[in-house]
Amino acid sequence: MISKENIIKRFVSYVTIDTESDPASPTTPSTKKQWDLANKLVEELKSIGMHDVSIDDNAYIMATLPSNVDYDVPTIGFVSHFDTSPDFTGANVNPQIIENYDGHDIVLNEAEDIVLSPDYFNDLLLYKGQTLITTDGTTLLGADDKAGICEIISAMEYLINHPEVKHGKIRVGFTPDEEIGRGAHKFDVKKFDAEWAYTMDGSQIGELEYENFNAAGAVVKIKGKIVHPGYAKGKMINSMYIAQEFINSLPRMETPEHTDGYQGFFHLHNIKGDVEETVLEYIIRDHNKDHFEARKEVMQKLTNELNSQYGKEVISTEIKDQYYNMKEKIEPVMHIVDIAEKAMKQLGIEPLIKAIRGGTDGSQLSYMGLPCPNIFAGGHNFHGRYEYVPVESMIKATEVICKIAELTALEK
Repeated sequence: MISKENIIKRFVSYVTIDTESDPASPTTPSTKKQWDLANKLVEELKSIGMHDVSIDDNAYIMATLPSNVDYDVPTIGFVSHFDTSPDFTGANVNPQIIENYDGHDIVLNEAEDIVLSPDYFNDLLLYKGQTLITTDGTTLLGADDKAGICEIISAMEYLINHPEVKHGKIRVGFTPDEEIGRGAHKFDVKKFDAEWAYTMDGSQIGELEYENFNAAGAVVKIKGKIVHPGYAKGKMINSMYIAQEFINSLPRMETPEHTDGYQGFFHLHNIKGDVEETVLEYIIRDHNKDHFEARKEVMQKLTNELNSQYGKEVISTEIKDQYYNMKEKIEPVMHIVDIAEKAMKQLGIEPLIKAIRGGTDGSQLSYMGLPCPNIFAGGHNFHGRYEYVPVESMIKATEVICKIAELTALEK
């Protein structure tokens, strides 16, 4: 059995270390404080008996659990990231342990009247009677993805201490900067040397994902012309008005707040402007590759139309692809998803196979030659003050890792 007390202790020791990443930084890792947890993880991997423990100049961690069988078994891997999102502060995390959750409101912070309520977050009701770890309402928690790291290390420790569970060679990898889209950028797939891997970076118990968005970022720059407003007729070009026209010309209902499932979107996430220049920053997402390409074409066509309308090259749009749907790389090796699904079923977990409305390290790793579906880590409400994780979900995720290792060795 996986120890509940050890899971809680290990997880709390991780989340109380601030590892917030910084998209404005050019370094890897993007913040020096990520090294604090990275170095701790290296020592912990050594202390539980892992082999070939390494950390490179960019804080990518790898380690090996050798095979304990005398026949050939595919080398598999498990990957998680140790940075937390810059969307909300990860400094001074003060976890609260809620034993035997009763299904009612949880007061996270009485002084600031911050309440985690099942009336709004109805997934809470899935975990009545379980132990929840929450924030104190002033920070995020960091279950994304320190829960995944906790589960991987706990699973390796269990396998080391229980050699009766047969398994092949297992590689583990921990990355910086996933939250700012760089988690796989400097991951050495050749050094990792696994046939396939799983990211432990999902949410609700049972999630098993091998599809994700195709993703691009777009920067739209609108040039204006400032003159004295009293003498501006026929001379001034107000970039903010043109920007407003651009925004309103995109499909209003194809935004994150109006879409779900396989529906894609345009998301305006930043705007800066004055009369002389306005800059719009978008992300473009769609699971379907053809629809993804069509969305990019819509933005370019709109740019051209507005330039024609105003008679000048007042708008420029630069679109850069970020990552692609890993489904294309996973479908040829669907047995790796089948093994994970079988592992869950044998543990009494109902697999929830669905598409990710986002991306993970696994999506990029899959295109780098390491097929990498995503498995639940247990947390909910990531990137904010209402984040929480059921301890029982972390235990189940740990058991899934062990079971996948066992099944991979059995299906020789």
